[in-house]
Amino acid sequence: MAFLERRTRAQTSSILPQKPLVITLIVMDRLAHTPKSAAWRRQSFRHRYDELELRRAELAARLRVLGDAAQKHPGYKRALKLLNDIYRRERLPQRLAVLQAAAWLINILEKLSSPA
Repeated sequence: MAFLERRTRAQTSSILPQKPLVITLIVMDRLAHTPKSAAWRRQSFRHRYDELELRRAELAARLRVLGDAAQKHPGYKRALKLLNDIYRRERLPQRLAVLQAAAWLINILEKLSSPA
């Protein structure tokens, strides 16, 4: 019984002096340019290709506008790689997911580089 009491005291004493955990959540907007799957598949290949290229150009422009602080961040190079190397390597249906990932990363870079 004495062993159990010592163990219980040791467990409770290690829990009490800890700092409270703070979690910050970032609310992300739904992508306005995300095409609907059924309607998107019915469009011609060329139309879908042009639509994705337009979206890629918009994201690349947003990335270029970021300042020097964002360009030094490792996420900047990753976003460039997503928009260029990985985007070109993927097939048309997977390119949409690559653009969504790049948009998410650019949103984070914009939030990090904006003066708070």
